[in-house]
Formats: sequence, C-alpha cells, structure tokens
Amino acid sequence: MACGRFKMVNFAEIMDRKLLLDALKRYFGFDSFRRGQEGIISHVLSGQDCLVLMPTGGGKSLCYQLPAILMDGLTVVVSPLISLMKDQVDALRASGIPAASLNSSLSDNEQLSVVRDCVSGRVKLLYMSPESVLARMAYLLHDVKLSLFAIDEAHCVSQWGHDFRPEYTQLSRLREEFPEVPMMALTATADKVTRIDMLQHLGLRSPKVFISSFDRPNLSLAVVQGLPKKAKDKMMLAFIKEHQGQSGIVYCLSRKTAESVTHTLAAYGIAALAYHAGLAPEVRNSVQEAFVHDRVQVVCATIAFGMGIDKSNIRWVLHYNMPKSIENFYQEIGRAGRDGLPANTLMFYSYADVVQLSSFAQQSGQRDINKEKLKRMQEYAEATVCRRRILLNYFGESSDRSCHNCDVCHHPPRVFDGTIEVQKALSALMRARETVGFRTLADILRGTYSAEVKLRHYDQLKTFGAGRAIPPRVWNAYLLQMLQMGLVEIAYNEENHLKITHQGREVLFGARTVLLTVVDDEQEWPMANSQPKQRRSRSRELFAILDETNEGAEDKELFEELRMLRHKVADRQGFPPYIVFSDKALHEMARIKPLSVEAFGNVPGVGEFKKQQYGMEFVATIRRFYKK
Repeated sequence: MACGRFKMVNFAEIMDRKLLLDALKRYFGFDSFRRGQEGIISHVLSGQDCLVLMPTGGGKSLCYQLPAILMDGLTVVVSPLISLMKDQVDALRASGIPAASLNSSLSDNEQLSVVRDCVSGRVKLLYMSPESVLARMAYLLHDVKLSLFAIDEAHCVSQWGHDFRPEYTQLSRLREEFPEVPMMALTATADKVTRIDMLQHLGLRSPKVFISSFDRPNLSLAVVQGLPKKAKDKMMLAFIKEHQGQSGIVYCLSRKTAESVTHTLAAYGIAALAYHAGLAPEVRNSVQEAFVHDRVQVVCATIAFGMGIDKSNIRWVLHYNMPKSIENFYQEIGRAGRDGLPANTLMFYSYADVVQLSSFAQQSGQRDINKEKLKRMQEYAEATVCRRRILLNYFGESSDRSCHNCDVCHHPPRVFDGTIEVQKALSALMRARETVGFRTLADILRGTYSAEVKLRHYDQLKTFGAGRAIPPRVWNAYLLQMLQMGLVEIAYNEENHLKITHQGREVLFGARTVLLTVVDDEQEWPMANSQPKQRRSRSRELFAILDETNEGAEDKELFEELRMLRHKVADRQGFPPYIVFSDKALHEMARIKPLSVEAFGNVPGVGEFKKQQYGMEFVATIRRFYKK
C-alpha cells in the first residue's frame, strides 16, 4: 500500500494541537483524545522515551500509531503474538494506514515483499516478535529510517510480571544499537515492582512514566462462591441467555473443563467452541477466526486464549474458575467492553480452585511469587469491600470511594468507624520499620511471642499488644481490608513486607477516617449456605446487576440492519466485523442517522478513509430503512 497521501510535517507543526486533532479525525474518526492520550503522543513526538500503563480497551495502541503516521520513518512495534499482530495490521489497513508484520506465519516470498516495502518507505508501522526484531537487527533495521520502537505487552520483560518471557529481556540491545531512536514501553497490567523491572531491563533513557486510570467503569464485577457444578452450570446458562446473541468468553482452569463446558452449552443450543493448548494449531486458528468473525457466540478457553484478540464487541466474560492472579483476571475481563459500552463480568470461585492453583504455583519456576499473587486473587474473591477499589489499589491507583457497579456495592456489608484500629496497625507497622508481613504484624498487635517477634525484638515495641482485645481472625480480616483499601501495599521484591501508602499515612496522622467491615461469625458467601429458593432469589438479584445497559436515543431496528450490513461488508473484505466498525460506531449511526456521506463522516469512529470506503453503502441502508 503506497503512503503518498501521508504528508510529513515538521515537529513544530506536529505539536500544533489542531493538526493532532485533524490527524486523529482523518485516520481514526475521533474528534477528541481519550484521557491521557494527547500528553503521551506529544511526548513521543518530541523524541523522548516513555513507559505507558493504560488498561485494556483504554486506547494505548493509538499512542504509538498516531505518532507513527506523523513521524518521518518506520515505527517498529514489538508484539508477542502473531494473532495480535494480524489483528492490529488488519485494523490499520482497514483505516487506510500502511502497516505490515514480519513473523513465522509468512512464506519466504511474503517476508521478502514486506522487507522491500519497508526499505522503500511504503510501510509506516511494522509489527515484529522480539525474536524477529533481534534476528533482523543487523540488516533490515539498519537499512530503514527508524522513527520509533514501541514495545507492546512490556510486562513480559519482568520476572515479577504475570507473563514473563525471557526473549523480552534482550530488547535492551535495541537501545544499545539505536541510541537515537525513541522507545516507548506499553502494558495494561503491571504493579509497582513490575514497572521498576521494565524500566531497568528495557534500557529506557530518562523515561517519563504515564499511568492512566486503571478504572473500567463500563465493566460490572461480580463473584459467586461455593456453588456445586450443577448450580454453576445453571447460573452460567442463565447469564449467557441474558446476553443472547452477544459475544463472550468463558475462562476455564483446565483443558478438560473447557471441553466439558463447551458440551454443556452446545446441549442447550448455544454456539460454543473450545480453545486450549491441547488442540492442533489449525484447530485453534479456526476457533479464533470463527469468534472474531462472529460465526460463534462463545469460546470456552484456558488462559491460552484472548491475548491476541482486539475484538471490541465482546459484551461479557465469565470465569468458570478463579484465575491465578489479579493481573491475569484484570487482563481477561479487560477483553470485554473494549468499545466503552457496558459489559458484564462474573467469576465463580471455590476452594477446589485454590487447591489446584496452589499446586500449579508450587510446581512453577517462580513458586513464592506465584503463591503470593494467588493469595491476592483469593482475597479479591472473598472481599467485603468494593471490588473495583481492590483492583485499582492493587495497581497502585488509590481509590476511597465505591463504584456502585459491583456485587459488593449492591449488597454492602455492615461497617463501623475503624480509624483507631487501623491507626494501631499502621503505627505498629511503622515502628517495625515496615519490615514485616501480615502474620508478624498481627502477632505484634496481639502481643504474641512468636519466633519472629522474639528474634527481631518486636516485643520491645511500644505497640506490642496494642490490639490484644481483638481476636487473631478479626485482625487478619482488618489487615486484609487495609490492603484492599490501599492503606498498605506488599513489596514482593522485599520478602513480601508491608509498606504504608500515602493514603495510609493520612489515616495514621489523623487526616482522614476509615470505615471497616464488621467481621461476622459467618464468613462464607451467602449463597453457599442458603436454601435453593433463597439461592434463586440471589441469582435474580445478581442478574439485575449484571443486566444494566446503557439506554440511548437510537433506533434499535436500524442498529440491527447496520450490524447485518457490517457483517456482509466484513465477509466481502475478509475482515472481522468489528474492524470495519465497532459496535459503538454502529450505535452512533443508529442514533445520529446520517443521510449523506458528509454527515456519515461526522459519526464518531468514522475516519476519512472509511467514509470514502463505506459511506455510500451505509448511508443507502439508512435511507432505505426510513423509506419502509
């Protein structure tokens, strides 16, 4: 694809906000940037390194794609999966932007053609695996004018991350070989320790760190604990029925479970396919193709599925089993609602999941890290405070308010002013110089002469025994709530010691108060011990939460007509439907109802290329609809 239409402008022009907004509208169809995007793009265009943390669906790809279009030269995007490269390249080409990928799925002739297009300047964005980048560094990368290196899924470089890949650790060679080319690292999931590791391993040069809000308010959150298999299947079927015709993913802990759940859904007439590492590559590819092209509604998968999919119209994610870490969980639920429209998530959790995942962690190469991460996931599943607050605080984003879009917020527990209790715990932690974990801190508060307490002389602290009147089980619950509320955090790289956060210091020094959840004798999820009739009532309440939708002034019938047209156009061009237009763009069309190609170009999500490519066909459909 030729790139003669791309008018290169100098830096001063690029920094003009109007030109940035014009380019955003022309190529991507948006009139304004999402929160945080403009600052990141301006920084990249100034030729400086940066680290970008932005949630799945937050628009981080645009942060390097728009600079790549405007800068003179080739942007190299390092990506871990072939499917992810293909999805990104297809989406860019569908918007008239010359992009390509180099990976093992291409024949020798196809790879040679891509190399020639890059050398001749006919490609603006080149997607490569880390292995491919390192292998071609000596010749291809030295034969082209490079404008930027974008390292996607950069958490893979860290041993503390949830998806560590050794080949990523060698990417610092890019900085050594091309010191003048700016580099940006991007990820959707990384805690503080992982961020530090990323900066060190990639060799970023005085990087600015951009941390967007991890909040995805369009995602509802719900957890159901202790259901037997029959009850889980019944609730799953009802949940999917509430989302009839909408794409979704069921995540399972094992291949066997993925197959079993697929058979269960098929028996009830739900179009579902299984996806796991035990299937032949061609079978996995066919399942993914069927899903992204909307030929199958549900995929029942292990964690092997989803990372390479940019499908924007996934409306729900269900975890049949508890994930192994909050990072995995957050990334997996993040695959729903990428278009910003409401999407629902539901997680089933049982002690059997904990046992199996504990075994996996024990056998892994990072036993201690994985066991701690599993513990945090279990605490999320058993939480009695707003689940969104727990997620945000885990990733270092303090939140002191409830979201009103999770099951805990809709069914809040009893609370009391726990400021004094929290201050006692924080004071004990401070006096122990923040070098203790949960168990030892509880021993200090309780005045327990444990081996660690005696060895470290913590019994000499002024706060030793300050919380003697509170039972151990209750202190453990309070300390966990403090972690979930972001008053303390765990330093995984310092033997899992607790550290007081800024928010915690405010409480410690009397600048704010804290509400703690009352610890009842009955700690289990209400559904676990309720009678069948009560369980059904709770299910109805849960689905009332999960079924919240965003009502607009659109024509629902017109939306369905446009959805069918999108499917027809996508099949004709060989693209997944969501790459032609997102659900959000179709909703806007059904709301605005443009009756001219010019008006069609004003719909959010319709860029200049797509206006010329699809405008007449979509406008004709809208006109015919109103002549019925």
